[in-house]
Formats: sequence, C-alpha cells, structure tokens
Amino acid sequence: MFSGPGRPSAVCPMLLPQNTQQTLYDGFISAGGKEYRLRIQLPPSRELKRARIDCDWRLQLVLQDKQDIFKQRLEQSPDLTTFLVELQNLLEQTSSQQSSVGPPPQYFSQLVQEIDQLGWDRLAYIDPSFRSLQLQCRDSRQREHILTINLHNQCPQMTPTCTADLPAKVNFKWSQQDSLQGVLQQFEKALAQHQDFWDTMEELDRSTWVLEPEKPSYRDTVRRIALGNNASVQITVDPAHPRMLPECRFLGADHVINPMKQSLNTNLHYWDPGQTLLANLQNVLEVEFPSPANTSKEDFNLACSICYAYRLGEEIPDKACDDPRCSRPFHATCLIEWLRALPSTRMSFNVIFGECPYCSKSITVKMTGAR
Repeated sequence: MFSGPGRPSAVCPMLLPQNTQQTLYDGFISAGGKEYRLRIQLPPSRELKRARIDCDWRLQLVLQDKQDIFKQRLEQSPDLTTFLVELQNLLEQTSSQQSSVGPPPQYFSQLVQEIDQLGWDRLAYIDPSFRSLQLQCRDSRQREHILTINLHNQCPQMTPTCTADLPAKVNFKWSQQDSLQGVLQQFEKALAQHQDFWDTMEELDRSTWVLEPEKPSYRDTVRRIALGNNASVQITVDPAHPRMLPECRFLGADHVINPMKQSLNTNLHYWDPGQTLLANLQNVLEVEFPSPANTSKEDFNLACSICYAYRLGEEIPDKACDDPRCSRPFHATCLIEWLRALPSTRMSFNVIFGECPYCSKSITVKMTGAR
C-alpha cells in the first residue's frame, strides 16, 4: 500500500486507484497546464518495468519522440509516485519544446491534399492543430474501424504514430515517400487478416452470456462466459488461429467445474478446426452454454455474498463455495479480507485456507495480487 506524502495521489490527485490492492490506477495527469488521460496497471509484484500503461492520443502525441526516455524513467523509478513525478517533468519539458516549434506551411497544404485523395468521408476526426486525425473504414462484414494517426511537425521526414483497435500489433511501415493512403492500405490489409477472428468473437457475444469484458472491443481476445451454477470459463483466443483450441480457465466451485475439466481433457481429440469455436467448446466440454435466447443475464450477474455488489472495480465474483448446498459467490478480494480477519484461518505459500462465511465449510483462495 502507498501511504503518507509518497502516495500517487499526492502527485496526481485525479489519478485514482480502481481496486483495493492499488495495482490499477485510472484518471488524469496534469502537466504544462493540460490534463492527459492515463491508466496504469501494475503486476502483482508492483514492478514498474512490467506495468501496462495506456494513455489518450494527446499524450501519445506529446511523447512520440520520447519513447526511449519514457521507458528509461519507467525502469529506473523505484516506485509509482517517483515515476509520476518524472513523467510530469518530462511532459512539461516536451510540451514547452513542441509549442515553440510549429509545423511549416507546406505541412498543412500537403495534409489537405492527402485527405482530398483519400476522400473527406474517410476522415472521422481531426484536431484543431492538424496533428492528429482519425480515419474510418469498413471491413468485409461492414464493421466500422478507426485508425488514429499522430503526425510529427516534420512529417513525412519523421514517422507518424499509428494506433488502432486490433487484436495483434501492426508495425506500420513508413518512408519519406509514403502518404496517408499507404498507411490506410496497410490498415485495411490488417483488417482483412482478422475477419475470421471477429466473426468468431461476435458469435460468442451473440450466442452466450459474456461476463467480461463488459463492453468488448475489437482488440479484446479474452471472453469470460457464464456456465451456470456460479461457474464460468475464461477463454483466450489466438487472433491468428481463432478456430483452434483456446486457453481455458475455469472459475467456480470444484464440484461444478471439475467435470468440465475432465471432459476437456478426455474429448480433445474431437476438436475440429473446421467447426466454429463455440460449437467445438460445447462439444468437448459436453455442455450447452446458457444463451440470451432462453435465459436472462441477471441469472448470472450474482452479487458477491460479502460486499453485496457485482462489480468491485474491474473485479467480478470469481470464487464460490465448493459445497453444493451453498455455492455462494465471492470476490476473491473480499474473501481474502474476510478470511484474514479470522483467527482460525491458515496460510500456506500464497493460498489461504479458511471457512465459508455462510456455511462454514472449508474454502481456499489464492493470494495472487493481494496485499
């Protein structure tokens, strides 16, 4: 935990923790009179060099030429608070330098000419400084996709930064002879390569109750699907091979999920890459997933039996009592805090052994990510 003057909120009051472990922060960082959206996900070990950092396009634009310095500050900072101070200083220095040097006049004329060639109907957004724009295009299934391009003052001599909602990283190629048209063509090629993946994920979203993510994006490769009886399966799909066996993680009471694990191991040889992912999963698990056609999502959005809430930050109940007569669901975080307060609780390595708060039967929970 962070406490005292060294806590992140002392540096960034609008960057707030999103979970009790304080490993997820979301909000804004202020520098140079501007506010930038920032999201920081720390690993359980809290190592900054392994943190995932997401930011808005304006912050990406400011830091596009400072990536090496940014990574160096991230790796060398002993804690999150120190890193935020370093990031603020870097933003203020960089913003000052960029504001004093604007793009030359030919930059604007060249940009307008390239948009004319693309067609202004392809332009979804352009910022007032003409340094960041969003291009829209549709794939073969008429899904709409957005490509965000952050341009440098010295474009095309300097490579622009391109971001898109894709499940796999795309290394956009750029030379001084390239144009927005070339970047858009590379984006459209990447879209064509992921059609089967998106078809697969849309079938899951349409035909099953997806608990997480709450609002899936085109880049999300993970789905947590309700199985009933307070159980679910979290699958991670390979974007390059979406019909192959995904990574499966079963969540729920042992008496519910163990038979499914056994079925998966026994029936692996029935997996048919010619069928859809959903059909294969139901076949090898020997279950039929609850469907929106005959069930309600409220049947699976069961609140935690300790805090009485369904969502705790980004966490939903993923632990249940193993006694079939109880099967109460809990947030792992809530269950850990409850058990740690009981004198009868035992801990071995990173596993806590205790009693269910409702039926007093034995229950265990891993300490991963908790403090």
